[in-house]
Amino acid sequence: MGLFSATAIVMGSMIGSGIFIVSAEMSRTLQSPALLIAAWLVTAVMTIIGALSYGELAAMMPKAGGQYVYLRESLGPLWGFLYGWTLFLVIQTGTIAAVGVGFGKFLGIFFPSIGTTNWIWHIARVPAWHVGPMVLGNMDLGINTANLAAIAIITLLTVLNTRGVKMGAAIQNLFTSAKVLALAAVVFVGIVVRDPQAIAANFGAGWKNFWAGSGWHALHPSQPGGTEMVGILTLIAVVQVGSLFSADAWNNVTFTAGEIRNPKRNLPLSLTIGTGVVLLLYILCNFVYLSVLPMAGDPHGTTVLARGIQYAQEDRVATAVMERAFTGYGARLMAVAILISTFGCANGMILAGARVYYAMSRDGLFFKSVGTLSEKSKTPVNSLWVQWAWTCLLCISGSYGQLLDYVIFAVLVFYILTIIGLFVLRRTKPDAARPYRAFGYPVLPGLYIVMASFICLVLLRYKPQYTWPGLILVLLGVPVYLVWRRRGVVPVASTETAGT
Repeated sequence: MGLFSATAIVMGSMIGSGIFIVSAEMSRTLQSPALLIAAWLVTAVMTIIGALSYGELAAMMPKAGGQYVYLRESLGPLWGFLYGWTLFLVIQTGTIAAVGVGFGKFLGIFFPSIGTTNWIWHIARVPAWHVGPMVLGNMDLGINTANLAAIAIITLLTVLNTRGVKMGAAIQNLFTSAKVLALAAVVFVGIVVRDPQAIAANFGAGWKNFWAGSGWHALHPSQPGGTEMVGILTLIAVVQVGSLFSADAWNNVTFTAGEIRNPKRNLPLSLTIGTGVVLLLYILCNFVYLSVLPMAGDPHGTTVLARGIQYAQEDRVATAVMERAFTGYGARLMAVAILISTFGCANGMILAGARVYYAMSRDGLFFKSVGTLSEKSKTPVNSLWVQWAWTCLLCISGSYGQLLDYVIFAVLVFYILTIIGLFVLRRTKPDAARPYRAFGYPVLPGLYIVMASFICLVLLRYKPQYTWPGLILVLLGVPVYLVWRRRGVVPVASTETAGT
């Protein structure tokens, strides 16, 4: 894969369905147009700093496995395994399942028989189980037409990716180009179709309404309808669950490092270009939302304008914008864009995730068969099918959405640990070849660690239902790691590169 394909993996893995929906929930918490944009700017700054920092690690260690390898080399094999364990258990497979079911839901706009309530085989309903701040269970087991559609596209994409990285990259290039054009179209619509009522409500004369409630000393409820008041920095940290998740998976390209031409140049470039373009589009999209729909809305409103951004039907803000611009068929236009987006996102994550389990297997920390390459396609076919099996099980279990809520915090912790690893490697391997050095080191990587740590502390305090379960899932990997270690570990230096 060349630079274009690598950049397509970055962008394609980032752009799923989040940008089209999370601004609704964020708006209900933030209650201020300026704070909404500020929250996305924080996400942009953190993601770009993260990408610039990962660029050094990627150029230094262009091996299959990416972040798993960086953690293993800098902090030790346990930390690499815990990342790979969480990635396989939930982060990668759960996201693929969620994206796949999202594809099925939007396919239902064109084929009404496809939906999460249309059961083919309903096995059981698992009741909610309250454990402190956590809510476990509360899900349906079985096969409905939406998760069947998800399983179908996950199977199709897995089959295509077993035929070689060039096939997977070609699909990724096509669908990433399409989804970027779809986002650009939403931005263009916002430039052409500007609603005077929305402009007046969200901006006002001299942008007075835009800045309302965003002063340094302003206090807001920590959650909609809550009574606990917090400052704007804490509030912005609370809503990062939505925006950071929407911008996540940019690191997936590092998993495929062994199959990228001239990785010491193309990996850092793809990370920088991909994250920069996507985040610019994300921020512009939020300005579009504010120019077409009022931020404040009525949950019982009967029109898209009355419901506003906060209460867009099923949180589908982008769909509401397109419906406002193209009455009667806007929702279908947006559905096509989201189908393209989710299909491409699933492909990128399927292609990338399998390379991590391959690398873990080469280290003796996963099933031995997963660490082999197909003689014909030179791809980790067994790894792809193991990933497929677990992802399909998550689709049927209905647990993927809840599990993803639980690991947002854990994902951020692993980003912090990886960037700490950058500092460690500068000290322990000062003479190692570094074709690219992290821009702004040590200030920018240090700033990332401070910002991300602050968000983690805030989430521990104000979103315990998202944080403690994530930590538990990670820590469950410790005894599993010890079991794998007893079975015998391939020396770290023997890890091969997929595709070579």
